[in-house]
Amino acid sequence: MADKTLHEYFIPGVANVPIGPAVNMGDVNFQLKTGLIMMVQASPFYGLPSEDANPHLQHFLELCDTIVMKDVTPKIIKLHLFPFSLLEVKQWFYKDREAVNTWNKCSTAFLTKFFPMDKTNTLHERISNFQQTASESIPEAWERLQEHILAYPHHGVEDWLILHSTMG
Repeated sequence: MADKTLHEYFIPGVANVPIGPAVNMGDVNFQLKTGLIMMVQASPFYGLPSEDANPHLQHFLELCDTIVMKDVTPKIIKLHLFPFSLLEVKQWFYKDREAVNTWNKCSTAFLTKFFPMDKTNTLHERISNFQQTASESIPEAWERLQEHILAYPHHGVEDWLILHSTMG
């Protein structure tokens, strides 16, 4: 006979609520302070089409670089703190615990999901086909090119090739 009645299977329970990935930390135990969580929550990522995942990740990493906890690696801190930086898209984080169970997997999955290929292609094209406009000075054009490069940090185009294509 079953240990539960049919009715008991349909009663909501906390066991079915998704939580973050299980991370093996050995015997190290740490606690995220409320102030730290509030700092991360101050600039959340909603996953809107108008939002850029790179600046969100950059801001998050800048905050994390200020945190030091004895016997806890920075990657563990980032992994535990990251879901607090998400709002509307938090379910994405909880959807596949194995896909985000290390910081490297989590950050890669985040950028893959929220920095889609069409955006990547558009920014790559802006860098590859960059030209100074007639009304721009050289420093203004250079600054605009740098903005394109910062918006697409994983562009993979060598510096010499960027310079070559902009000079031609």
